[in-house]
Amino acid sequence: MTVTPTALDVHRLLDEAFAGVEMCPERQDLKEEIRANLVARVGELLDAGHSPAVAARQAMTELGDLRPLLDTAPAAGTPSTHAEWERHRVRPTPGYLVRTVLSAALGVTGLVLLALAVAGTAVPPGWSLVAVAAVAIAAGAGTADALRQETSTNYPMPAARAGAYGAAVALVLAGLGAGWSYRTNEDLPWLVGGALAVVTAVALFAYLGGTQTNRHKPWLLRLMADHRDGADRFTRDPATAARFGLYTATIWLVAIAAFAVLSFTVGWVWSWLALLGGAVVMLVLLARMQFGHHHPA
Repeated sequence: MTVTPTALDVHRLLDEAFAGVEMCPERQDLKEEIRANLVARVGELLDAGHSPAVAARQAMTELGDLRPLLDTAPAAGTPSTHAEWERHRVRPTPGYLVRTVLSAALGVTGLVLLALAVAGTAVPPGWSLVAVAAVAIAAGAGTADALRQETSTNYPMPAARAGAYGAAVALVLAGLGAGWSYRTNEDLPWLVGGALAVVTAVALFAYLGGTQTNRHKPWLLRLMADHRDGADRFTRDPATAARFGLYTATIWLVAIAAFAVLSFTVGWVWSWLALLGGAVVMLVLLARMQFGHHHPA
């Protein structure tokens, strides 16, 4: 392949710009990307009537200072994120995979039974409740089991705490299933029991979230520290994250209470607006706390 004088000018000027820079695969990739952009820009300038030498120098001048770009690429000898991930990678155990498949099969079976009941297919009496229990137990057990596993980024959660998270998930689903049973049978104890289950789950989630400690492994903490400037506010300020968890729990407690009151007074036609309002308030709160203006202490 013949190398044109224009290409030689681009290569020479780019080599001069990278002179003294310690190279690594990431910086070499950056250099090649800049080279391709320069060649494309030089072609545009040649079409505009500039000479090859002038076009090459003008393209380099337009590129500006390369130091900010070089600072974003890791220096030689610095392990990349992918290399760190591969070095600390933890594969799931066969037993965990088997348990996950069994839990998923149980949950899917329950969902199929519920779908048949909703579609009006004849389902034996009591099987709908069995289906709700199957879905809740499968989701709760799967959650607890997942949190008990060591991953590439996190240490395993203690059994009691993982079980509490699983119980909270199961209570939420069981409460929703009880609410569905009330809607189909209009049996008041199902509504009361479902509301209590959901409220208990929300309180449990709030407690677990407010008392959660770090599970991240040291290599991930180092990586997060290297990218702290781009982290979200919850990552940089755990206290704000804890407050958001408590605020969220309060919002949903009020929304669920309003949902129950409206269900008894004005009926199902309007009671769902309480839950919609809770979701809207929570999203607004999230936007304010995550992206709102705040001043350092």
